[in-house]
Amino acid sequence: MTKGFYNLTSGILSQSRRLDTVGNNMVNITTPGYKQEIYTDTTFDEVLISRIGNKDKQDSTPLGQESYILAPSELYVDYQQGTLEETGQTFDFAIQGNGFFAIQTANGVEYTRNGRFVLDEEGYLCLPEHGRVLGTDGAPIQVMSDNIRADNYGQISYADGSGAVGRLGVFTFPDTAQLVKNESGLFGTGGQQPTLANEPVLWGYVENSNVDMIQEMSRMMTAQRALQSAAQVLGIYDEILTKATTEVGRM
Repeated sequence: MTKGFYNLTSGILSQSRRLDTVGNNMVNITTPGYKQEIYTDTTFDEVLISRIGNKDKQDSTPLGQESYILAPSELYVDYQQGTLEETGQTFDFAIQGNGFFAIQTANGVEYTRNGRFVLDEEGYLCLPEHGRVLGTDGAPIQVMSDNIRADNYGQISYADGSGAVGRLGVFTFPDTAQLVKNESGLFGTGGQQPTLANEPVLWGYVENSNVDMIQEMSRMMTAQRALQSAAQVLGIYDEILTKATTEVGRM
């Protein structure tokens, strides 16, 4: 009977992790360039279940296999492109394709799909609260005026024709599944070498989050119901064992 505790407790923990993932997705539904996370779980190592006699336990009859607990498998990131929304904002950019912008952060160069940039106090193009945006030459892009224009590949120049500013660096990776999502929401390379790409960059646009609110609400309700059911059955198990030890044990 006690193995039911393993099944139910692991189910509660698994559904709690799923709810955390769904909650994080829903919180970031308005974050430009955010990529939704998908939690998956798996069963622990299976064990062989057999039937044996009450007294003679030498001969057993195999009944099949059973897993005792549910264990976390992997947290996937869905890199499907979100919808591109025209904002008309001077420093908004959106990548049309599979590339990432490079950001110089305190932890080194990290990558993002969020192209909602601003200028810092020194006139450098930056992603708020993260760091400066890098160009194709690997150096931060300094823009001394907001009177700019950009072509379809991220080449920024002054609108008055006084010269070029720089070109936004857009990088791709051999396998996006190996990218490591950091606590900041930006991505590390996962040991891969980024490649400078020639993906189209739309000026005055941002890429919206690819989170589907209806889908996330459905996942949330499913996980909540599974968690509540497991908790209720776990309470029943506890009551049965309590009676077995306090009442049946005295008979």
